Amino acid sequence: MAYEEPSFNVVHQTDVYEVRHYVERLAVQATYSNQNSSFRNLFNYISGANTGSEKIAMTTPVTQSEESSEMVMQFYLPSKFTKKTAPLPTDSKVRLITIEEGHYAVIKYSGRITDKNFDKHKNILQKNLKKDNIEIIGPAIKAYYNGPFTLPMLRRNEAMYLVNWK
Repeated sequence: MAYEEPSFNVVHQTDVYEVRHYVERLAVQATYSNQNSSFRNLFNYISGANTGSEKIAMTTPVTQSEESSEMVMQFYLPSKFTKKTAPLPTDSKVRLITIEEGHYAVIKYSGRITDKNFDKHKNILQKNLKKDNIEIIGPAIKAYYNGPFTLPMLRRNEAMYLVNWK
């Protein structure tokens, strides 16, 4: 089953990474210390724990990052929603947010979504961006697209950084 993904345009590509331009998009976000509880909070939101008791289609990717020493997990909302039409979360741990448009450098990889695998790829991306004089202006973002039962070699994962692209 294909899930909706945020649309983007590739503005630069190398043999290691690409730079994508994303337009503004809506997401629900939860901060956490325990990854599973955060996923459950966000999943409950799309399953109807919102002001309209509305079931919302799952999208990809699910993203994780560290902001102000807190871990953040996000689910993007389907593109049919606007800030005015998206139902509000009923769980105080879940926030509806707008992610501003921007340029993201992205490296794709497969395998398990472990910290070790992510760290390896974010470091490769960081090293290549530094070599190419591209300024990183945001934290590393872990993006994953597949469910837990997808074989590791078939998984699509990405490490991303918000970059200053001129």
